Amino acid sequence: MQYYTRKKRFKLWILIGTIIIGSISFIYTAHLVNELKQEEKKKIELWAQATRQLVQPGTDESSINLTLEVLKNNTTVPVIIVDSNDSILQYRNLQAPKASPSIYLKRQLKRMQDAGQSIEIDLGDGEKQRLYFSTSTLLTRLKWFPVVQLLVVSIFVLIAYIAFSNSRKAEQNQVWVGMSKETAHQLGTPISSLYGWIELWALKFPEADGIDEMKKDINRLQNIADRFSKIGSKPILKTMSINSTIVQSVKYLKSRSSSKVKFDTKLGDEAQVQGNTILIEWVFENLIKNAIDATKGEGSISVVSKLMERKVYIDIIDNGKGISKSNFKTVFEPGYTTKERGWGLGLSLTKRIIEEYHQGKIFVKESEAHKRTVFRIILQASTQS
Repeated sequence: MQYYTRKKRFKLWILIGTIIIGSISFIYTAHLVNELKQEEKKKIELWAQATRQLVQPGTDESSINLTLEVLKNNTTVPVIIVDSNDSILQYRNLQAPKASPSIYLKRQLKRMQDAGQSIEIDLGDGEKQRLYFSTSTLLTRLKWFPVVQLLVVSIFVLIAYIAFSNSRKAEQNQVWVGMSKETAHQLGTPISSLYGWIELWALKFPEADGIDEMKKDINRLQNIADRFSKIGSKPILKTMSINSTIVQSVKYLKSRSSSKVKFDTKLGDEAQVQGNTILIEWVFENLIKNAIDATKGEGSISVVSKLMERKVYIDIIDNGKGISKSNFKTVFEPGYTTKERGWGLGLSLTKRIIEEYHQGKIFVKESEAHKRTVFRIILQASTQS
């Protein structure tokens, strides 16, 4: 549980860090853009002054050359000069198309007029012109820089996180598969020995009580070992009855649970699926055991099955402590557990069995503490009867 709390905090800090980087970049760039905008305005004012100076009488040659140099040096800021009737006299730094330049220029002029950036040029004798200008292409690109930077940082963080998560998950899968197979291997020898001893005991004391029950438990141990041995390898799927498997699982756990836990099964139409009986039994037992733990040995557990549109729906319902909505998906993560003892692999393996081996679905359908928690399994029916 603490691991997933830390994991959520880690994700939150990544998000906060990305937002901080983006915000700082945005604020600084906005400040820089504003300063450059003021510089461009000063440049245009100088350009307007140079235009006015050029038509003034008595201007000497050196002044004309300086004025022309000022005019020529504006290579970035788009400008349009119009007369008192808004007729375009000249323009600069606009790529007008050859086909219909007038339409393009009028459109650009309208945008500049709407933006309200203009300078009046008084040429004397009542003649006036107006110079309209807009933000340079370079400045426009600079405005978008923080957005692009934030997007790039976000994509990088996302890719890095996904790669890290996938590599970690693959590593965990290898560990769990190896651990499962080793567990099955280690269980094999003592189980075989127990078989031999119980048979010997049955021969010497044929009337002894409990021998049949002990045999059942040893068979159950063998099934458990078989389950672990199948993790990591593709299981053999055969036609099986879901309702029969539910009945067997409930019967086994009911005989080994407190009498204060009330079991109820509501089975719908008989349905068969392509599945592995040993693994499906493991799924039901895991979910029912979790339900027993959730009720703390005193409550009610229902297992409901129904067949609809060639799909089998199985609900395991309990009135235990419940699951918070934020943990509906987390409970299936490897290592997640609320128990003092346990590895937190039960629901993770359950999900793997249902979704990877049987192409089904499993999820927490709903949960309300001490009232109703529902785990739902959906499997494809192979036949109907």
